[in-house]
Amino acid sequence: MRELSLHILDIVENGITAGADCIHIDVIVSRAEDFLTIIIRDNGRGIPAEKLKKLTDPFVTTRTTRRVGLGLSLLSAAAERCDGKLKVALGAGGGTEVTATFRYSHIDRAPIGDMASTMATLLMGNPQIDFVYTHVIDGEEFILDTRELKKELEAHCLEDPMVIYRLGEGIRTSLKQLTSNADKPEAREKNHGKTDD
Repeated sequence: MRELSLHILDIVENGITAGADCIHIDVIVSRAEDFLTIIIRDNGRGIPAEKLKKLTDPFVTTRTTRRVGLGLSLLSAAAERCDGKLKVALGAGGGTEVTATFRYSHIDRAPIGDMASTMATLLMGNPQIDFVYTHVIDGEEFILDTRELKKELEAHCLEDPMVIYRLGEGIRTSLKQLTSNADKPEAREKNHGKTDD
């Protein structure tokens, strides 16, 4: 996959298939410490212990719609190619937690990609599921919590295509601002302790 956002979409779909009704997506970048971490946590049924040991095998899948499970094996390969790793664990309260780490500056690291479109796709296709999306760049943070949106608007607001479109545009604008804020010299001083000049 050419963008990490597509890996995120695939892993989240696994959680949805496993019956999750709340999924947390964290994207954490620290340019000073040279890492990118993606964490996806769900409260679905979890993964049977016998399959947990073989999750990066492309010929093992928990899905019944196909016989191969390329999602985790491709993400694992992408992480390892960039001096990182993939860790899959059972969540404390059930469900699954997938953590992928990458060396941020690695030449082979795929771009994060269009997270606004990824989130809009997830929201549009799964209005009944709650998503908590957190994106951090050098300490600057953006959070979207659909539970809060449903409280502020109305319960079925995420079934409206115009609401989803506006949310997608809002996410895109917020991520650009997040990057811009993290790039300001004072933010780099605060978060890095030095500038890259």
